[in-house]
Amino acid sequence: MSANLKYLSLGILVFQTTSLVLTMRYSRTLKEEGPRYLSSTAVVIAELLKIMACILLVYKDNKCSLRALNRVLHDEILNKPMETLKLAIPSGIYTLQNNLLYVALSNLDAATYQVTYQLKILTTALFSVSMLSKKLGVYQWLSLLILMTGVAFVQWPSDSQELDSKELSAGSQFVGLMAVLTACFSSGFAGVYFEKILKETKQSVWIRNIQLGFFGSIFGLMAVYIYDGELVSKNGFFQGYNQLTWIVVALQALGGLVVAAVIKYADNILKGFATSLSIILSTLISYFWLQDFVPTSVFFLGAILVITATFLYGYDPKPAGNLTKA
Repeated sequence: MSANLKYLSLGILVFQTTSLVLTMRYSRTLKEEGPRYLSSTAVVIAELLKIMACILLVYKDNKCSLRALNRVLHDEILNKPMETLKLAIPSGIYTLQNNLLYVALSNLDAATYQVTYQLKILTTALFSVSMLSKKLGVYQWLSLLILMTGVAFVQWPSDSQELDSKELSAGSQFVGLMAVLTACFSSGFAGVYFEKILKETKQSVWIRNIQLGFFGSIFGLMAVYIYDGELVSKNGFFQGYNQLTWIVVALQALGGLVVAAVIKYADNILKGFATSLSIILSTLISYFWLQDFVPTSVFFLGAILVITATFLYGYDPKPAGNLTKA
Protein backbone atom coordinates (compact mmCIF):
# COMPACT_ATOMS: atom_id res chain seq x y z
CA MET A 1 0.00 0.00 0.00
CA SER A 2 2.81 2.41 0.88
CA ALA A 3 4.50 1.70 -2.48
CA ASN A 4 1.27 2.55 -4.30
CA LEU A 5 0.94 5.76 -2.31
CA LYS A 6 4.55 6.64 -3.09
CA TYR A 7 4.15 6.40 -6.84
CA LEU A 8 0.67 7.94 -6.80
CA SER A 9 1.95 10.97 -4.89
CA LEU A 10 4.94 11.26 -7.25
CA GLY A 11 2.65 11.14 -10.28
CA ILE A 12 0.40 13.84 -8.89
CA LEU A 13 3.46 15.92 -8.03
CA VAL A 14 4.68 15.71 -11.65
CA PHE A 15 1.26 16.86 -12.89
CA GLN A 16 1.02 19.65 -10.32
CA THR A 17 4.53 20.99 -10.91
CA THR A 18 4.10 20.91 -14.70
CA SER A 19 0.80 22.78 -14.52
CA LEU A 20 2.15 25.30 -12.02
CA VAL A 21 5.23 26.14 -14.11
CA LEU A 22 3.12 26.78 -17.21
CA THR A 23 0.34 28.76 -15.55
CA MET A 24 2.61 30.78 -13.26
CA ARG A 25 4.93 31.79 -16.08
CA TYR A 26 1.97 32.71 -18.29
CA SER A 27 0.30 34.71 -15.52
CA ARG A 28 3.49 36.73 -14.90
CA THR A 29 3.94 37.56 -18.59
CA LEU A 30 0.31 38.07 -19.62
CA LYS A 31 -0.32 41.69 -20.55
CA GLU A 32 -3.62 43.02 -19.26
CA GLU A 33 -5.06 46.39 -18.39
CA GLY A 34 -4.86 47.42 -14.74
CA PRO A 35 -2.48 46.30 -12.01
CA ARG A 36 -0.95 42.82 -11.97
CA TYR A 37 -1.76 40.55 -9.04
CA LEU A 38 0.65 40.72 -6.11
CA SER A 39 2.71 37.58 -5.65
CA SER A 40 2.90 38.16 -1.88
CA THR A 41 -0.89 37.98 -1.56
CA ALA A 42 -0.99 34.87 -3.77
CA VAL A 43 1.39 33.14 -1.35
CA VAL A 44 -0.89 33.96 1.60
CA ILE A 45 -4.05 32.75 -0.14
CA ALA A 46 -2.31 29.50 -1.12
CA GLU A 47 -1.40 28.89 2.54
CA LEU A 48 -5.00 29.52 3.66
CA LEU A 49 -6.35 27.14 1.02
CA LYS A 50 -3.86 24.51 2.18
CA ILE A 51 -5.05 24.89 5.79
CA MET A 52 -8.69 24.50 4.72
CA ALA A 53 -7.90 21.40 2.66
CA CYS A 54 -5.98 19.82 5.54
CA ILE A 55 -8.80 20.52 8.00
CA LEU A 56 -11.21 18.77 5.62
CA LEU A 57 -8.85 15.79 5.39
CA VAL A 58 -8.57 15.56 9.18
CA TYR A 59 -12.37 15.84 9.36
CA LYS A 60 -12.68 12.93 6.91
CA ASP A 61 -10.12 10.85 8.82
CA ASN A 62 -12.22 11.30 11.97
CA LYS A 63 -15.39 9.90 10.38
CA CYS A 64 -16.77 13.36 9.53
CA SER A 65 -17.34 14.21 13.18
CA LEU A 66 -17.06 17.88 14.15
CA ARG A 67 -16.58 16.93 17.79
CA ALA A 68 -13.72 14.59 16.93
CA LEU A 69 -12.19 17.22 14.63
CA ASN A 70 -12.29 19.83 17.38
CA ARG A 71 -10.72 17.40 19.86
CA VAL A 72 -7.90 16.44 17.47
CA LEU A 73 -7.07 20.05 16.61
CA HIS A 74 -7.13 21.01 20.29
CA ASP A 75 -5.04 18.05 21.47
CA GLU A 76 -2.48 18.00 18.65
CA ILE A 77 -1.99 21.76 18.13
CA LEU A 78 -3.07 23.83 21.14
CA ASN A 79 -1.99 21.32 23.78
CA LYS A 80 1.40 20.74 22.15
CA PRO A 81 2.81 24.26 21.69
CA MET A 82 6.45 23.15 21.48
CA GLU A 83 5.64 20.62 18.74
CA THR A 84 3.73 23.32 16.88
CA LEU A 85 6.56 25.84 17.22
CA LYS A 86 8.96 23.41 15.53
CA LEU A 87 7.16 24.14 12.26
CA ALA A 88 7.85 27.88 12.49
CA ILE A 89 11.37 27.45 11.08
CA PRO A 90 10.54 25.51 7.88
CA SER A 91 7.36 27.55 7.45
CA GLY A 92 9.27 30.84 7.42
CA ILE A 93 11.80 29.42 4.96
CA TYR A 94 9.08 28.04 2.68
CA THR A 95 7.34 31.44 2.68
CA LEU A 96 10.60 33.13 1.72
CA GLN A 97 11.18 30.53 -0.99
CA ASN A 98 7.70 30.96 -2.51
CA ASN A 99 8.14 34.71 -2.74
CA LEU A 100 11.64 34.36 -4.19
CA LEU A 101 10.39 32.15 -7.01
CA TYR A 102 7.99 34.89 -8.12
CA VAL A 103 10.91 37.33 -8.06
CA ALA A 104 13.01 34.93 -10.13
CA LEU A 105 10.29 34.40 -12.74
CA SER A 106 9.88 38.15 -13.07
CA ASN A 107 13.61 38.73 -13.73
CA LEU A 108 14.86 35.63 -15.57
CA ASP A 109 13.82 33.81 -18.71
CA ALA A 110 12.19 30.43 -18.17
CA ALA A 111 15.19 28.37 -19.32
CA THR A 112 17.68 30.05 -16.98
CA TYR A 113 15.23 29.88 -14.09
CA GLN A 114 14.42 26.19 -14.51
CA VAL A 115 18.02 25.06 -14.97
CA THR A 116 19.34 27.02 -12.01
CA TYR A 117 16.49 25.96 -9.73
CA GLN A 118 17.46 22.31 -10.18
CA LEU A 119 20.43 23.00 -7.91
CA LYS A 120 17.94 22.34 -5.10
CA ILE A 121 18.32 18.61 -5.82
CA LEU A 122 21.98 18.70 -4.87
CA THR A 123 21.37 20.95 -1.85
CA THR A 124 18.64 18.55 -0.70
CA ALA A 125 21.01 15.60 -1.03
CA LEU A 126 23.71 17.39 0.96
CA PHE A 127 21.28 18.40 3.72
CA SER A 128 19.87 14.84 3.80
CA VAL A 129 23.36 13.45 4.40
CA SER A 130 24.26 16.05 7.05
CA MET A 131 20.92 16.34 8.91
CA LEU A 132 19.38 12.90 8.51
CA SER A 133 22.64 10.93 8.34
CA LYS A 134 21.33 9.44 5.13
CA LYS A 135 23.75 7.17 3.30
CA LEU A 136 23.83 7.62 -0.45
CA GLY A 137 25.44 4.92 -2.53
CA VAL A 138 27.74 5.37 -5.49
CA TYR A 139 24.83 4.83 -7.89
CA GLN A 140 22.78 7.54 -6.19
CA TRP A 141 25.57 10.11 -6.28
CA LEU A 142 26.22 9.22 -9.91
CA SER A 143 22.50 9.55 -10.70
CA LEU A 144 22.46 13.03 -9.16
CA LEU A 145 25.30 14.14 -11.41
CA ILE A 146 23.66 12.59 -14.47
CA LEU A 147 20.38 14.24 -13.55
CA MET A 148 21.94 17.68 -13.30
CA THR A 149 23.66 17.19 -16.67
CA GLY A 150 20.44 15.98 -18.28
CA VAL A 151 18.34 18.85 -16.97
CA ALA A 152 20.98 21.33 -18.13
CA PHE A 153 20.83 19.83 -21.64
CA VAL A 154 17.03 19.84 -21.67
CA GLN A 155 16.85 23.51 -20.68
CA TRP A 156 19.86 24.67 -22.71
CA PRO A 157 18.73 28.03 -24.17
CA SER A 158 18.29 28.25 -27.92
CA ASP A 159 19.52 31.16 -30.04
CA SER A 160 16.15 32.92 -29.75
CA GLN A 161 16.17 32.56 -25.96
CA GLU A 162 19.70 33.99 -25.83
CA LEU A 163 18.55 37.02 -27.80
CA ASP A 164 15.61 37.49 -25.45
CA SER A 165 17.89 37.28 -22.42
CA LYS A 166 20.04 40.08 -23.80
CA GLU A 167 17.03 42.36 -23.65
CA LEU A 168 17.02 42.02 -19.87
CA SER A 169 19.19 44.37 -17.90
CA ALA A 170 22.22 43.02 -16.07
CA GLY A 171 20.70 44.25 -12.80
CA SER A 172 17.46 42.31 -13.20
CA GLN A 173 19.34 39.15 -14.20
CA PHE A 174 21.50 39.41 -11.09
CA VAL A 175 18.42 39.85 -8.88
CA GLY A 176 16.76 36.85 -10.49
CA LEU A 177 19.88 34.70 -10.16
CA MET A 178 20.32 35.56 -6.48
CA ALA A 179 16.62 34.81 -5.89
CA VAL A 180 16.91 31.35 -7.48
CA LEU A 181 20.14 30.46 -5.67
CA THR A 182 18.69 31.51 -2.30
CA ALA A 183 15.53 29.52 -3.05
CA CYS A 184 17.62 26.44 -3.87
CA PHE A 185 19.35 26.44 -0.49
CA SER A 186 16.17 27.30 1.40
CA SER A 187 14.27 24.55 -0.41
CA GLY A 188 16.90 21.95 0.43
CA PHE A 189 17.13 22.89 4.10
CA ALA A 190 13.41 23.38 4.74
CA GLY A 191 12.46 20.17 2.92
CA VAL A 192 14.90 18.01 4.86
CA TYR A 193 14.03 19.73 8.15
CA PHE A 194 10.33 19.04 7.51
CA GLU A 195 11.11 15.44 6.56
CA LYS A 196 13.01 15.02 9.82
CA ILE A 197 10.04 16.30 11.83
CA LEU A 198 7.54 14.12 9.97
CA LYS A 199 9.55 10.94 10.44
CA GLU A 200 10.25 11.59 14.14
CA THR A 201 6.63 12.15 15.16
CA LYS A 202 3.38 10.20 15.18
CA GLN A 203 1.33 13.26 14.27
CA SER A 204 -0.66 13.18 11.07
CA VAL A 205 0.97 14.78 8.02
CA TRP A 206 -2.22 16.85 7.66
CA ILE A 207 -1.90 18.18 11.20
CA ARG A 208 1.69 19.12 10.44
CA ASN A 209 0.56 20.95 7.31
CA ILE A 210 -2.05 22.89 9.29
CA GLN A 211 0.72 24.01 11.63
CA LEU A 212 2.94 24.80 8.66
CA GLY A 213 0.20 26.79 6.94
CA PHE A 214 -0.63 28.71 10.12
CA PHE A 215 2.89 30.08 10.45
CA GLY A 216 3.16 30.49 6.68
CA SER A 217 0.07 32.71 6.66
CA ILE A 218 1.49 34.89 9.43
CA PHE A 219 4.89 35.25 7.74
CA GLY A 220 3.15 35.84 4.40
CA LEU A 221 0.95 38.62 5.78
CA MET A 222 4.06 40.24 7.25
CA ALA A 223 5.63 40.19 3.78
CA VAL A 224 2.49 41.73 2.26
CA TYR A 225 2.53 44.54 4.82
CA ILE A 226 6.26 45.25 4.48
CA TYR A 227 6.68 45.05 0.71
CA ASP A 228 3.22 45.68 -0.77
CA GLY A 229 1.38 47.54 1.98
CA GLU A 230 0.95 50.72 -0.06
CA LEU A 231 -0.30 48.88 -3.15
CA VAL A 232 -2.78 46.87 -1.07
CA SER A 233 -4.14 50.01 0.60
CA LYS A 234 -4.46 51.67 -2.82
CA ASN A 235 -5.91 48.90 -5.01
CA GLY A 236 -6.96 46.20 -2.55
CA PHE A 237 -5.68 42.80 -1.48
CA PHE A 238 -7.10 41.01 -4.53
CA GLN A 239 -5.98 43.52 -7.14
CA GLY A 240 -5.33 41.97 -10.54
CA TYR A 241 -6.87 38.62 -9.59
CA ASN A 242 -8.56 36.68 -12.39
CA GLN A 243 -9.42 33.07 -13.16
CA LEU A 244 -5.82 32.27 -14.11
CA THR A 245 -4.53 33.74 -10.84
CA TRP A 246 -6.84 31.51 -8.81
CA ILE A 247 -5.65 28.47 -10.79
CA VAL A 248 -2.04 29.35 -9.92
CA VAL A 249 -2.96 29.80 -6.25
CA ALA A 250 -4.86 26.49 -6.17
CA LEU A 251 -1.94 24.65 -7.78
CA GLN A 252 0.42 26.15 -5.21
CA ALA A 253 -1.81 24.98 -2.37
CA LEU A 254 -2.05 21.50 -3.91
CA GLY A 255 1.72 21.42 -4.27
CA GLY A 256 2.25 21.83 -0.55
CA LEU A 257 0.01 18.84 0.19
CA VAL A 258 1.51 16.61 -2.49
CA VAL A 259 5.07 17.44 -1.44
CA ALA A 260 4.18 16.55 2.14
CA ALA A 261 2.82 13.19 0.98
CA VAL A 262 5.94 12.55 -1.11
CA ILE A 263 8.19 13.34 1.86
CA LYS A 264 6.10 11.07 4.08
CA TYR A 265 5.91 8.09 1.73
CA ALA A 266 9.09 8.57 -0.35
CA ASP A 267 11.86 11.10 0.30
CA ASN A 268 13.04 14.57 -0.64
CA ILE A 269 15.53 13.54 -3.32
CA LEU A 270 12.93 11.41 -5.13
CA LYS A 271 10.72 14.49 -5.05
CA GLY A 272 13.46 16.31 -6.92
CA PHE A 273 13.45 13.71 -9.67
CA ALA A 274 9.67 14.05 -10.08
CA THR A 275 10.12 17.80 -10.41
CA SER A 276 12.81 17.31 -13.05
CA LEU A 277 10.53 15.02 -15.07
CA SER A 278 7.84 17.69 -14.89
CA ILE A 279 10.26 20.15 -16.51
CA ILE A 280 10.54 17.84 -19.51
CA LEU A 281 6.75 17.59 -19.72
CA SER A 282 6.31 21.35 -19.45
CA THR A 283 8.86 21.83 -22.24
CA LEU A 284 6.99 19.39 -24.47
CA ILE A 285 3.68 21.10 -23.73
CA SER A 286 5.28 24.44 -24.51
CA TYR A 287 6.24 23.08 -27.93
CA PHE A 288 2.96 21.35 -28.87
CA TRP A 289 0.50 23.73 -27.19
CA LEU A 290 2.10 27.12 -26.63
CA GLN A 291 4.41 26.66 -29.63
CA ASP A 292 7.20 28.75 -28.11
CA PHE A 293 9.91 26.06 -28.04
CA VAL A 294 11.64 24.03 -30.78
CA PRO A 295 13.22 20.78 -29.49
CA THR A 296 16.74 19.96 -30.59
CA SER A 297 19.02 16.93 -30.45
CA VAL A 298 20.46 18.38 -27.22
CA PHE A 299 16.95 18.31 -25.72
CA PHE A 300 16.46 14.62 -26.56
CA LEU A 301 19.91 13.79 -25.16
CA GLY A 302 18.99 15.54 -21.92
CA ALA A 303 15.66 13.72 -21.71
CA ILE A 304 17.42 10.35 -22.04
CA LEU A 305 19.91 11.33 -19.31
CA VAL A 306 17.13 12.37 -16.91
CA ILE A 307 15.20 9.13 -17.45
CA THR A 308 18.40 7.12 -17.02
CA ALA A 309 19.20 8.97 -13.79
CA THR A 310 15.69 8.28 -12.48
CA PHE A 311 16.11 4.53 -12.92
CA LEU A 312 19.70 4.59 -11.66
CA TYR A 313 18.67 6.29 -8.41
CA GLY A 314 16.30 3.44 -7.57
CA TYR A 315 18.74 0.74 -8.61
CA ASP A 316 19.60 -1.60 -5.73
CA PRO A 317 22.41 -4.00 -6.72
CA LYS A 318 22.12 -7.42 -5.09
CA PRO A 319 25.09 -8.35 -2.91
CA ALA A 320 27.30 -11.13 -4.20
CA GLY A 321 27.59 -14.46 -2.43
CA ASN A 322 23.90 -15.49 -2.46
CA LEU A 323 24.41 -18.32 -4.95
CA THR A 324 22.30 -21.40 -4.46
CA LYS A 325 24.24 -24.43 -3.31
CA ALA A 326 24.44 -27.35 -5.71
